[in-house]
Formats: sequence, C-alpha cells, structure tokens
Amino acid sequence: MAEITAAAVAKLREMTNAGMMDCKKALVEAGGDTQKAVEILRKKGAATAQIKAARSAKEGLIAQHIQPGARLGVLIEVNCETDFVARNESFRAFADEAARKLAADPGADLEADRQKLVGAIRENIRIARHTRMEVSANGMVAAYIHTGAKVGVLVEVGAGQEATVANDDFKQLVKDITLQIAAAHPLSVSRDQIDPVVIAKEKEIAAEQVKNKPPQAIAKIIEGKLEKFYQSYCLLDQGFVKKNSEISVKDHVAALAPPLGGAGTLRRLVRAPVGGYPAAGARGGFGGHRRPFGQPSCWAGSCFCRRSRP
Repeated sequence: MAEITAAAVAKLREMTNAGMMDCKKALVEAGGDTQKAVEILRKKGAATAQIKAARSAKEGLIAQHIQPGARLGVLIEVNCETDFVARNESFRAFADEAARKLAADPGADLEADRQKLVGAIRENIRIARHTRMEVSANGMVAAYIHTGAKVGVLVEVGAGQEATVANDDFKQLVKDITLQIAAAHPLSVSRDQIDPVVIAKEKEIAAEQVKNKPPQAIAKIIEGKLEKFYQSYCLLDQGFVKKNSEISVKDHVAALAPPLGGAGTLRRLVRAPVGGYPAAGARGGFGGHRRPFGQPSCWAGSCFCRRSRP
C-alpha cells in the first residue's frame, strides 16, 4: 500500500475542502491515488460541489495583445519566481511585447529577450503558455486582463453581418462576455462541447449520492444535478452576471439579436489563471514559448471538453 503522507492529505484537502480525516481515509481507500480519492469524496458527499483545481504556486502574470481590426489576439502567461518581480515594470513590458510579437508571428523567437531580462532581474523567467485566436468569418476577438494580471480571458464572438462588428452594442456585448468569463469560470461555451465521458462520470457520482432515495425519484434527481452542472460550467447556460443572473447568457445574447441584425455567436473561449496549467496536464510542461494553452476551450488538468482528450 502506498504511504499516505501529510502533504498528500493537505493537497487533497486544498482540492476538495473536505475534512482532514475524510481526506486521509479517501487516500487510503484509493491506494494513494489523488484523483480517485477526489471521486471517492464526491460520491460520499464529503467534498464541496465546487472542486478546486490543483494549481502550481508559480508567480507571474497574464498579458494580451489584440491586433488592429480585432480579428486576431494572443493571450500569454509569463512566470517568475516572486510576486515582487511580477509587479516590475520591465517584466510587464516584456510580457506585453512577447504577446505582440506572437500575434505578429506565432513562431517568434523570444529567447534572446528572455535571457536579457533574466540577466537584468536576476530571476528565472519562463514563457509558460500562450494561445493565439483568429476570427473565422464575421466577428471579433477580444481580451480582458483582470486587476493584478493574474487572470486573463480571450474570446471569439461571431457576428451575423460584417457591419455588426462596428456596432457599439455588439462591442459592449463582447466586453460583457469577457467579464462574465473572468467572473464565472466557465469551462466550455456550450453543452455539446462537454466530453460524454465526463457527463457519464457526473451521472455516476450523482447516482451514488442518491442511491438510498426511492428508485422512482433517482432519475429525476440525477437530471437535476446534471442541469446544475451545466449551469455552473457552460457559458451559455450560466446566469448573466451583469444582470444578477436573472437571465442566462444565452437569453441575453438572443435578446440583442434584433438590434444587431442577427444573434452573436460565442465560438471559443480561454480563461487563463497564472499557474493554472500543471505540466502533467499540458502534454509536455513549461518547456518553451511555442507550447500553447491547448485547444481554445481547454484548461489543462480541469477541462471538460472533448478536445482535451488525447
């Protein structure tokens, strides 16, 4: 049997908010496998509904660049060793310039600039991830960097007509969507992007949680839990934060269709937190700046969409 260390118990507690003894028992039952232990805790109802993704403790920031015309944008994560350096103007300028260069040329070589900054700051600097998004057909790409530059958002929104992109109401819609993504943590745009394997697992967990209920009620309860899952993790199903979640994002977008000459289409999104991309989930780790965040709706280690699967 694998040794259950205090560090492993603490990590599981951080991921689930479950009690220390519950975490230890789950790890023992799972033979030391953290992911199996999370599943065990969820089935027992000991974990909170919102499982916190394990994140590395790297410092750094998220930067963005949107090219003129808003048809192409880049989001980039640059890591350093201390928060003090993350707030350094030279470090921030380097991240902004790196995003601009990668927008102009996805194969841009940034190593000389990185080494120069390392020599000046005396800390290890790593270009951890970047993603590059370009509009297909009518629409625009927009970015948002939350205060402190610890979270960034990149989104592509399609428009029914070319003229719609210049409409102020459309621009406001796109801005509101970036703020929604930053605040509400969606992991996919719509339900059909969720991997069927994940849906099956959620049903399995829900069934275990209600196994003692009357058989005739179980199917309805499971369906209700699945609906809450969609409302938490699918952008279109989420309550629209700007209107206090009184309507869904999907209904808000649909309501703007007449004045915009057609409904906007939310095509792709990336929500990027600093340190939110563990090497194990990123197919190769933090080795080079050409390694992207992943497919535009993927979050390493916590993604639910089909495209995250090998």
